[in-house]
Amino acid sequence: MMDRNRQASGLSRRQFLKYGGAALAASVVGTTGYLALSNESGEISVERILIPIRRLPPALEGFTIAQLSDIHLLPYTRPAFVAKAVAVANSLNPDLTVLTGDYVWRESEAMFELAPLIAALNARYGVYGILGNHDYWLDVDLVKAGFREARIPLLINEHIPITLGGSTLVLAGLDDGWAGRPDLDTTLAGAPADAPVVLLLHEPDLADVYGPDGRSVLQLAGHSHGGQVRLPGSGALVLPYLGQKYDFGLYRVNDMWLYTNRGLGNISVPLRLNCTPEVTLFTLVRV
Repeated sequence: MMDRNRQASGLSRRQFLKYGGAALAASVVGTTGYLALSNESGEISVERILIPIRRLPPALEGFTIAQLSDIHLLPYTRPAFVAKAVAVANSLNPDLTVLTGDYVWRESEAMFELAPLIAALNARYGVYGILGNHDYWLDVDLVKAGFREARIPLLINEHIPITLGGSTLVLAGLDDGWAGRPDLDTTLAGAPADAPVVLLLHEPDLADVYGPDGRSVLQLAGHSHGGQVRLPGSGALVLPYLGQKYDFGLYRVNDMWLYTNRGLGNISVPLRLNCTPEVTLFTLVRV
């Protein structure tokens, strides 16, 4: 198992965030006019991803899952932008909607501004969330209270069976992989052995731990923000611990698909370049 307490490049969390923000800020010196025109923070891209799954039950063919991640409400991500993202997700008419961690950033009380916004999410088979590292670092009890207010279940080392047409899809939510205590055996205890498992886990690089396990067909992650600033030919300037190997997009890890969502919000600097905030819609298809 990876050491959850290890920090990127040997830095403490405080140092990592400080120097990460400094690196992003330094990268825009002398180019502020260009970036003012190019900053994508207020845009939303809808990414539509087909996920082929061997032996997917016919009743689950075409099942759709909308994903939102890393909202980080306030100070840079504003309520109106979140409301816009919620409206975009709802317009996709998903069967299921998932939130994959990191809901507020500097102001823990912002969770109570976020609660009525995410409460407006709609999906045929429900809306579910998991925790991220920032939720623990800021005030995990307050984040949990906000989810209760929004009436959205948080899956913390537990699963939910979703049954349609006589077939079952297992939605499994692991505790955060950096600041929490993820336990896949506890999470899947009692789950139907032959049902496909969609795993929610905030940190994408932990796919190297849970992909070889073989029980999950898809992991949905966030955490990296895609780097927020990506330069042509060199990629992201700064990436977090456990978000460096699989920093955005679709990957295959053993027999498990992994998708890393670029997230909606910003931290460190109010800037996105070549890394638009996203709402993702997955469609499960049989192969």
